[in-house]
Amino acid sequence: MKAGKLLPVMEEFYSIQGEGYNTGQAAYFIRIGGCDVGCYWCDVKESWDAQLHPLLDVDGIVERAASYPARAVVLTGGEPAMYNLLPLCDGLSAHDVSIFLETSGAFELQGHFDWICLSPKKILPPLEAAFARADEIKVIIHDADDFEWAEQIREKLRPECLLFLQPEWSSAEVMMPLIVDYILENPHWLISLQTHKYMRIP
Repeated sequence: MKAGKLLPVMEEFYSIQGEGYNTGQAAYFIRIGGCDVGCYWCDVKESWDAQLHPLLDVDGIVERAASYPARAVVLTGGEPAMYNLLPLCDGLSAHDVSIFLETSGAFELQGHFDWICLSPKKILPPLEAAFARADEIKVIIHDADDFEWAEQIREKLRPECLLFLQPEWSSAEVMMPLIVDYILENPHWLISLQTHKYMRIP
């Protein structure tokens, strides 16, 4: 796996991006297994153990992704940055497929990406290098303390990085009014919703 020719893939599917800046776009999703961050509210805990997911050849992944009409791929997890993604990125780019990475930023990025969504976690904070590469930041708001955490992260980002606050799904009913009030007072932030859950799609 170090060479990046094989990756533990939990699932692949064609759907609509439901979160962040690229919300509403059709894309091919590649969910890579394995994660050491361990957020207790994670809604895909079954992705954490990489050994539960088959090792798939990168060439086959690329072929499947390139067969769909949308020329965009979302690399998600788990934590995809735990692996060398350069061979996968090279293959996708050769087919003119844009690559959107979802990462906590806690691991060194190996690959080239058209868009990087940094979703930092308190449990295992991002590496400093991740802040300079993020195109958008998506801070999950589970409780009121997360607003302060979001501002601490914001201070480390490039001025052009887009800033999103997203309610954690299980506490969204409680946190949504707080997020709305916070953004009204701090309009440098935008709101991100898990619209795919409202649409009941993958």
